[in-house]
Amino acid sequence: MNSDTSSAARYTETAANYKKQRIQYWDEFAATIARWDRPRRAFRERLGEVYRFLVPAGKRVLDLGCANGDLLASLKPSYGVGVDFSKGMIGIARSSHPELHFVQQDIEELDLKEQFDYIILSDVVNDLWDLQAAFERVRLHSHPGTRLILNAYSRVWEGPRRLAEMLGLAKRQLSQNWVTVEDLENVLFLSGFEVFREGHEVLWPFWTPLWDTLCNRYLVKVAPFRWFAIANFIVARPIPKPRPEPAVVTVVVPARNEAGNISEILDRVPEMGAGTELIFVEGNSTDNTYEAIQKEIARRPGCSAQLFRQTGKGKGDAVRLGFAKATGDVLMILDADLTVPPEDLPRFYEAWHSGKGEFINGVRLMYPMEERAMRFFNLLGNKFFSLAFSWLLGQSIKDTLCGTKVLSRQDYETIAANRAYFGQLDPFGDFDLIFGAAKNSLRIIDLPIRYRERTYGETNIQRWSHGWLLLKMLVLAMRRLRFV
Repeated sequence: MNSDTSSAARYTETAANYKKQRIQYWDEFAATIARWDRPRRAFRERLGEVYRFLVPAGKRVLDLGCANGDLLASLKPSYGVGVDFSKGMIGIARSSHPELHFVQQDIEELDLKEQFDYIILSDVVNDLWDLQAAFERVRLHSHPGTRLILNAYSRVWEGPRRLAEMLGLAKRQLSQNWVTVEDLENVLFLSGFEVFREGHEVLWPFWTPLWDTLCNRYLVKVAPFRWFAIANFIVARPIPKPRPEPAVVTVVVPARNEAGNISEILDRVPEMGAGTELIFVEGNSTDNTYEAIQKEIARRPGCSAQLFRQTGKGKGDAVRLGFAKATGDVLMILDADLTVPPEDLPRFYEAWHSGKGEFINGVRLMYPMEERAMRFFNLLGNKFFSLAFSWLLGQSIKDTLCGTKVLSRQDYETIAANRAYFGQLDPFGDFDLIFGAAKNSLRIIDLPIRYRERTYGETNIQRWSHGWLLLKMLVLAMRRLRFV
């Protein structure tokens, strides 16, 4: 027992000395910040751009290892709290940003008794004594929708950093943790977090006209250049738990020239969660689709279904109208051609309700299809775009044009509020939702379904003209999501 007690005491003392040494280091840095921060300014500004892309303005944000508070202030939070163990840094932060709240505290002992939408750790994990203890404290300050975003220094740049220190261009660092992305994923998992997005940023940390933009916006995003990035970024969320209560579901059915399928839709869409409502949006049909929907709803007294006539054009416009009229907590899209069986919808609901995903995307490309379900060139196009968009979004998305997609009303409203970021190019509605889900760091889950051929009518997809439009959206996504 004495030996164990002595060992525990030595461990505690070692940890205390480790932290004391670092507090002293950062207090000294704060006292001479004008000298040492100037060479880092271009690097810090680039990190700030990445964080501003990932963290929407107007959120509750906790910045751990906040230093002088500049990064937190740049995020324009509705409520921002910065935490640092350096008294000198906290003093600078409070003086520079009186509109924010700053707390001098050890991250590994953090106890603010409140939760945040976004928690960030910028260039902190390489310096912590106990990563798991720190992440477990972060978990206590998270709600189910919280996003943890961190960047860690890549040791690929260890040689250049040491050279900069020898030349007096950088303050000599203390010993650092050598953590890879895989290490961080593992410790985050042990601490109750799921990593679902990774990235590499900053290839050239110095302000150099045109060259730094080329390196840090474009080259760093592609192999082999990304292997030499200075900063590894990770986006994680608390490991999900099933939602406590069933939710009301709204199924939106855009319908154009689908009169022959209406009766089946009403008969086959199952009850889900705490109840299911159907919203039909008829889109300028040349057959009697509108009248067929009216007739079939009238034949079913007590049926929870509504009908609206679309004033705009395109499926995307129809979906937006249907979502605007929805009363459910969960929003689903079901194409009226019935190529996706309505009987599969409960699987989408369960994937969402279990917390496994926040944006559930149907996938038609895994199981064999019926013979005429999808034409050959459409299949090739879908496979190409699935690979391209998975790379762009930083999450796997195997089928971008499957009509069935599911998300919460709250997440949709966030996407809709920021729709101007991508513009109004998408007539299908699929990419409007996919891009928005990626921009807001929603967990995207692919759910495989069996795709069937039509039994009524003809497809509204024009593969060549729509294929060209998809290429334009791919370029837009590259500019707005990947090369930012």
